[in-house]
Amino acid sequence: MTPPSTPPVSDADPRASVSAVSSCPQEASAAPKVQILQKRSDFLAAARARRQGTPAMLVQARRRAPDEAASGIRVGFTCSKKVGNAVARNRAKRRLREIARLELALHGHDGWDYVLIGRKDATAERDFLLLRQDLVEALQKLHAPRTRRS
Repeated sequence: MTPPSTPPVSDADPRASVSAVSSCPQEASAAPKVQILQKRSDFLAAARARRQGTPAMLVQARRRAPDEAASGIRVGFTCSKKVGNAVARNRAKRRLREIARLELALHGHDGWDYVLIGRKDATAERDFLLLRQDLVEALQKLHAPRTRRS
């Protein structure tokens, strides 16, 4: 059995710009390595730190202490049962993983942990470009200098 052939990608195809961003060799070599959070304690530590809501997700972020694990960006993904059944949760997490792969290497900071939390209906159904834009805006707000409340 032979694999199906892939059709050529035209310049008008919106997916062409998405794949071009992630395949740039200059950005890939300069970007910090992105690792996956797996320990519950890392998720809990991120939950106690900064958070920024967007229409499609909630982003939690924390700067790791200098004595903690090696440098690099670490990211975790979660969706509660409020998002839907297992199929809906997995679809939402797949979309979160993809935007994290595309955007965290460019906009994330070295030595930080991020947790992306999916929202009911919005994460799975939001336009992909808007989903990416939501993550970029959330990262910019999380890394902006804090102002003191009076």
